[in-house]
Amino acid sequence: MDNLILVPVAVLGLVVLFIVLGSFFTVRTAEVAVITRFGKFLKVAEPGLNWKVPFFDTVAGRVSLRVNQITLTMETKTKDNVFVTIPISVQNRVRPEKVYDAYYKLSDPVAQIKSYVEQVILGHVPGMTLDEVFASQSSIAAAVKQELDADMATFGYEIVNVLVTDIVPDQKVKSAMNDINAAQREQVAANARGEAEKILVVKKAEAEAESKALQGQGIANQRKAIIEGLQTSVEQFQKAVEGASSKEVMQLVLVTQYFDTLKSIGENDKTNTLFLSHSPGAVKDVSEQILQSMLVAERAKP
Repeated sequence: MDNLILVPVAVLGLVVLFIVLGSFFTVRTAEVAVITRFGKFLKVAEPGLNWKVPFFDTVAGRVSLRVNQITLTMETKTKDNVFVTIPISVQNRVRPEKVYDAYYKLSDPVAQIKSYVEQVILGHVPGMTLDEVFASQSSIAAAVKQELDADMATFGYEIVNVLVTDIVPDQKVKSAMNDINAAQREQVAANARGEAEKILVVKKAEAEAESKALQGQGIANQRKAIIEGLQTSVEQFQKAVEGASSKEVMQLVLVTQYFDTLKSIGENDKTNTLFLSHSPGAVKDVSEQILQSMLVAERAKP
């Protein structure tokens, strides 16, 4: 009899123990649990060990408080009729004080957030040109965040950040843009090369002009020195030989220079063979021609 009584008691004890233990539950960090009583919202259970009334209270669901990222790709047309693909990342989380709204007001938060993002993009990008879209990448993200903050706040969601990660036009448009950029850069390079060549030509011309000026100055100085030397030689010869005329002295000097020239030509092993008329009569003719030219030049002076 005692054994028969002990069995129901043991079973009853196990049932009670099961019920008591089953009324406790845990909630992980960065998470909350939604507790209902007979299907009606009762409370939000915080992280840690929690207790609920057995059979009456139920853990209806759990809501993460972590930052969640939603990634979507939006395709639209710009003002200048270029189709672009815009990858967008929306970082969001549930507000701890708005868990009720986040759990009960939205049936599919991800899909509904994507719909809001598409609505904002379609309201901004079609009014911009392709260049403006590239230049306004950050402002587009800011506009999406501003709109989502206002719309999703009533549903208990906080929009942490919106990132427009890229602007991807059609491949043909991208190739055309690259061709335009390459042509512009080639034009700049051609202008730079032209300016460099222009500078080289100008500097070369300046160098040639300066070289010719210096050469002319050198020739003038050389001729001046020759004339002064001849003048000195004539004066000294006339002093040494009385009665010698300037014409005779000049002929003697020319003959001397003539033979010195022949000597220099003969001593140079790289000089080609020259056949010159070097008889005394030829030397006399040369000297007379030079003297005649000098006299004519002297008479032509004012």
